[in-house]
Amino acid sequence: MTWEAVRLMRYLWAAPCTLVGLALTAPAFLFGAIARKVDGVIEIAAPAAMQGSRWLEALPFNAITFGHVVFATSVMELERLRTHEHAHVRQYEQWGIAFFLAYPASSVWQWLRGGRAYADNWFEVQARRCAGEGAPAA
Repeated sequence: MTWEAVRLMRYLWAAPCTLVGLALTAPAFLFGAIARKVDGVIEIAAPAAMQGSRWLEALPFNAITFGHVVFATSVMELERLRTHEHAHVRQYEQWGIAFFLAYPASSVWQWLRGGRAYADNWFEVQARRCAGEGAPAA
């Protein structure tokens, strides 16, 4: 199998999640969000006009990934979190739509065993490791 065929299969496997990401981020373009393609990933940054808004500050994340779509609260956050979020893209390529169940299941598992639902989530631990980040403070 050629590299191009493998790459296409990864995109197709993650495509349902990518479509969810595109649907969820589409409204941001009404307010001037910007998008660019980086290493095969669609990166979308909230518009500069929204920086400091209550809406953005209320989000429980600085960046979030759905398939091959990464949405961040700013261009600066996209750049800062790129390696971490692209690790999540690779996870979607492996898990496909099952990622939508596996990620929260990992959080629940960590919580049930007395861990931190987000910080100890297996997918987050792996993404931090890929990005060379240390474990978050307790």
